[in-house]
Amino acid sequence: MNTPTAAPLTTHDAETLVAAARTAAETAGVTVSVTVVDAGGHLLAFRRDDRAVLISGETSTRKAYTALQLNTATADLVEAVQPGGPFHTLPTALDRPLLFIAGGVPIHRDGRLIGALGVGGGAPEQDHGFATAAVEALV
Repeated sequence: MNTPTAAPLTTHDAETLVAAARTAAETAGVTVSVTVVDAGGHLLAFRRDDRAVLISGETSTRKAYTALQLNTATADLVEAVQPGGPFHTLPTALDRPLLFIAGGVPIHRDGRLIGALGVGGGAPEQDHGFATAAVEALV
């Protein structure tokens, strides 16, 4: 039985996502770092602005991997990792540390997960908005 596949996330797609997130952030007067990974977790694009907070590059990358691994926007996971939440022990149970702060968004095409985008540098709600705007611009 053949399973339908979605077109994979390309380097061009990744560059489009980075540009869209950057434009959204600059419009708001915020400097951010942006990371795009494909469905296999391979880095397709990364942008860190020298004016951004130094740790924003690591933050955007961890947000992208978290959104990819859990196939959910990181903004939707914040409460799940609080003490007593269903994911409370998950960050230490995995090989790659996850980051449960808004700004990571999975990318879908034809109903399939094809990658993820992470944005770091602004307030969590801003990062989530920039990431969401970028993914919507790709579609």
